[in-house]
Amino acid sequence: MSRKIGMWLYQNGGGDKIQKKIIKKLKEREIETVADINLRQAVAKNGHILHNDMKVDKLDLFFSYNAGEQTQYQMFLYQALNRVMPMINSYESFALTEDKFQTSFLLRQHGVSTPSFKLCHRDDGHELKKIIKKWEKMVYKPTDGWGGVGLTKIESEATLDTLLPFLNHMDLRFFYVEKFLKYDNTDFRVDIVDGEFVGCYGRKASGTDWRTNVTSGGSVFMREANDEIIDLAKKASKVCGTDIAGVDIIYDLEKEEYVVLEVNGIPAFATPEQEKMGLDFNDKKIDLIVDLIDKKTKK
Repeated sequence: MSRKIGMWLYQNGGGDKIQKKIIKKLKEREIETVADINLRQAVAKNGHILHNDMKVDKLDLFFSYNAGEQTQYQMFLYQALNRVMPMINSYESFALTEDKFQTSFLLRQHGVSTPSFKLCHRDDGHELKKIIKKWEKMVYKPTDGWGGVGLTKIESEATLDTLLPFLNHMDLRFFYVEKFLKYDNTDFRVDIVDGEFVGCYGRKASGTDWRTNVTSGGSVFMREANDEIIDLAKKASKVCGTDIAGVDIIYDLEKEEYVVLEVNGIPAFATPEQEKMGLDFNDKKIDLIVDLIDKKTKK
């Protein structure tokens, strides 16, 4: 086989079976796969990045798809590799979608609706108090969080006064806040690969939480996306430069429009349990990813 790629794909939630299917389909196209390249176990030496004595930088492509186990060290090597070889996603788009402010800022620059947001210096508590009076409710978001971790709803100036000392104790240099939109506590998760619509499902918050993220207690349900939602997801993915994206969209009941909450660079495949519910987009997603790898590695 003349082409060889590296892969690091999550193994939980059915990821191990997804990996086997991708490897099998790539082999049918005479593309060899070196799996389980965890850059945490790699070293950089004399112009090469070595993993088990293999020069990762000499591969034809590296497919990194594991959000839960990503470390700063891996991301540093990810960035270095991206300078010399094709990556899925590129480091630039991966880093962008990891940062809530940078993503929202760029989306707004390209006319994509997002919740109103502010980025404030940590010492500018006066500005935050002005915002809460204007918005009534807002959400504090860590710029680099995922899965709903760290999201805090601020519903009054008193809540803000309680939160600020805690945030200052964490030595954050700035605060990113979004206006809390009135919606029905559900969202659309739309998967896009190489500009193509893959599938959609819904998530709803539990009765005790407002967040729809599954890791925060939300649940998945079957949901169809209309053309407006699909077009919005495609545009958001394109603006962010992502080969693969999961775009989270809600319906703003006050403005009566669809709004992009987040663009995720590593959206999970449907789990075996979700497939039993009827989420059947995994095979289409695999085929599109294999097509993408084939295209990106053609000499």
